[in-house]
Amino acid sequence: MATDLLADPAELAVWLGRPADDPKLLAALQAASRRFRGAVGHPVTIVAGETLRLDGTGREALLLPVWPTVAVSSVKLDGTTLVEAADYAWSQAGMLRRLGGTCWPDRLGCLEVTYTHGWAQVPDDIAEVVIDQARALYTVTPGVQSKAVGGQSVTFGAQAAVGVTDQWTRAVNRHKVRTGSDP
Repeated sequence: MATDLLADPAELAVWLGRPADDPKLLAALQAASRRFRGAVGHPVTIVAGETLRLDGTGREALLLPVWPTVAVSSVKLDGTTLVEAADYAWSQAGMLRRLGGTCWPDRLGCLEVTYTHGWAQVPDDIAEVVIDQARALYTVTPGVQSKAVGGQSVTFGAQAAVGVTDQWTRAVNRHKVRTGSDP
C-alpha cells in the first residue's frame, strides 16, 4: 500500500502525533492520494510505455496529455512510424513538435504515441496538498461541522465542508491531464 501514496506517512505522522504505521493514518493518506489522482486524471508517478491515440492539431506542435515526459518511444502517423529527430522532437514539458517544416494533420485519431510520463519523485506541491487532505480526513468526523464537549468546542472550517483548499485546486490545475481545450 505504501508505494501508492503520494506523500510520506512519516510527515503526516508528525502533524497528527501518531506513529507512521497507524492504520487510520495510512488509510487517510491512501484516500487523499486516490482523491488527488482522481482529480488530475492520471497516476502522477511514472507510467512506462503508455500508448494513446491523439488527434492532429493542424499545427506544428501538440501537447501530450500528461507531463513530465520522460521518453517518447514511438510516434505513428496514420500507421507509419516516424523517426525521432528527423520527423519529430519532444520535450520534457510534453511538447511533440513536427519537424521538416510540416504540421501535424488536422485529423481525429491520426497519431499513435507511446511514451513514458510522470514523476519519479512526487513534487512538493502534490505531497503538501495530499498531506493537508489526509489530515482533514483523519481528524474530521464525517458530517460534523461543530462539536462541543464540556467547556471545549470544535468547529471544522470550509475545507471540511467543501473538501478542498485553494492550494489543492491550484495543484490539481497544474498537474491535471491536458486536453485540446485547455488554455
